Amino acid sequence: MTLLDVAGLSVRRADGRDLVRDLSFTLAPGERLGLIGESGSGKSLTALAVMGLLPAGMTAHGSVTLAGTQVVGARDKELDRVRGRRVGVVFQEPLTALDPLMRVGRQIAGPIRRRRGLRGAPLRAAVAAALGEVRLPESLARAYPHEISGGQRQRVAIAMALACEPEVLIADEPTTALDVTVQAEILTLLDRLVAGRDMALLFISHDLAVVADVADRVIVLKDGSGVESGRTRDIVREPRHPYTRALVDSARALEGALDRLAP
Repeated sequence: MTLLDVAGLSVRRADGRDLVRDLSFTLAPGERLGLIGESGSGKSLTALAVMGLLPAGMTAHGSVTLAGTQVVGARDKELDRVRGRRVGVVFQEPLTALDPLMRVGRQIAGPIRRRRGLRGAPLRAAVAAALGEVRLPESLARAYPHEISGGQRQRVAIAMALACEPEVLIADEPTTALDVTVQAEILTLLDRLVAGRDMALLFISHDLAVVADVADRVIVLKDGSGVESGRTRDIVREPRHPYTRALVDSARALEGALDRLAP
């Protein structure tokens, strides 16, 4: 069974320029796929195209079948049956993803209410459980996004993404805006939640070390094209494309520098 099937995906600007070109991949239940590349490589545009959320002036071409629904060319009404229900998404900057004027608890309650039809005390209990699952206290439900830390906001965003029990989770640079120590906590949390629910994970990052720690398979993107793909272990050990080799060499150089500085 395939939850996500991307075939010949291209993302095109209004002037005809392709920002993503002929990208193909699949994602099965429980599988973890990483998209890696530098800024401007097309990683985030690919995620937006998969969700049917491309910005105005950009169009998707090819085929994207997500949980049985053809995304390319679909109307929002059709996609609303998939977004948040079959697939959840966590973006890079949680402060912009959350409503600044709404308490955290209400934001988590929204998708739970739509999915499970809960009201009153059962809904409050479900919100508390969702917060607990991402290691946040129930008291945080009354806070506004600006009153909590970046790491806590990202945990809230994860709780919202998982509230409808999706089969696919798309994580688009979910740790980039966080401190290094908080990054590790969020990655550990994602690993536990994805494994516990047997979800498929599409993980997007510019950091090879992070992707290698999260994903079973990886696709390397450069200038909108997939230049190499395969098992993460194989890509790291024996990169074939010059750009992939440069990524691996840079990651190893940084690791070596840290080792030399260690007491």
